Amino acid sequence: MREIYLDNSATTPICEEAKEKICEAMECFGNPSSLHKKGFDSSKMIADARNKVLTSLFVRNGKPENIIFTSSGTEADNLALMGVAYAKTRRANRIITTDSEHSAIENTLRHLEKDGFEVVRLSTRNGVIDIDEFMDAMNKNTLLVTIMHVNNETGAVYNIRECFKLAKSINSNVVTHTDAVQSYMKVKVSPTDLYADLITISAHKIHGPKGIGALYVSSEVIKKKQLNPIIYGGGQEFGFRSGTENLLGIVGFGAAAERDFKNLANDITKMRELRAYLLDKLSKIDIRVNLPSGECAPHIINITLPSIKSETMLHHLSANGIYVSSGSACSSNVASKRVSRALRGFGLSDFEADCSMRISFSPFNTKEDIDALVINLFNGIQKLVKIK
Repeated sequence: MREIYLDNSATTPICEEAKEKICEAMECFGNPSSLHKKGFDSSKMIADARNKVLTSLFVRNGKPENIIFTSSGTEADNLALMGVAYAKTRRANRIITTDSEHSAIENTLRHLEKDGFEVVRLSTRNGVIDIDEFMDAMNKNTLLVTIMHVNNETGAVYNIRECFKLAKSINSNVVTHTDAVQSYMKVKVSPTDLYADLITISAHKIHGPKGIGALYVSSEVIKKKQLNPIIYGGGQEFGFRSGTENLLGIVGFGAAAERDFKNLANDITKMRELRAYLLDKLSKIDIRVNLPSGECAPHIINITLPSIKSETMLHHLSANGIYVSSGSACSSNVASKRVSRALRGFGLSDFEADCSMRISFSPFNTKEDIDALVINLFNGIQKLVKIK
């Protein structure tokens, strides 16, 4: 049975370029902090990967300290939020976000709320942020604005450029952060274009290894001392993230970033074509597509099934070698199943959200993959509705 993988927003298969670089790094076992040739060799490989990640973010004349490697996108989000919140130079207390953020953001903000910070959550109904609502929330007491770039469940592209630009025009000291894990290498992600001080990215969403993420930190934030470390120790990663560096993960990240950056325009075009092809096929069967009112990412489509729980359909598809998602992989292991905040924020009822699925492409998918998905969705609806 041929397997068809359409859950690329959860994770991606590792590319050959990353595998090769990781194998090369396996022979380079020196500690990057050691002051001998073995240590220097490891340090040089990390520096090369850091430059590749900076390049992939369209950063010109960047400095090494602009990229802080972490263990994951979740850790990078925690560093961004808690690092800004507890910086010694903090003079404000309000944090602006949305009602549809990834759990790495939402749960960190809940912790900060317990510690006395004020968190304002903007509506994202139909995948759009109301600029008037944002302007009402933004004031001189705003410490941080954190808004994801692409929603990981609906594929909505939020207009963070406009929000961040307005925020800085009102309060020049505000720090702007975006979780760009789902937009990185799917749309152009540039700190200059987005007016973003901090950007979270992750390797395993771009055909790199798991266990490695990064936080882009602007030189202005570093200069103003607006970010504190949250992991203390030997002072690695320019003092922002202590611990011996994950050489294998870092070089794999760099190789994947280089590969995707070289192919970015072609990959985006291919994913847009797959998305359009799937939308056309879905229009012919009994499935509702949850399309954002504004801009959409090229690689994510969210659908609602006709009174069939997504988990039931997921098992039907999986039995036929087709892999999709019933929601964010990072929140699917909670002890008590919760209704997706992102889909609620989008405007779905709890029942509709429970019947919704996410399909996510990579440039390695084909139209034949889409054909097989649609056939099995159609057959699954016929079978599962009868069972009900």
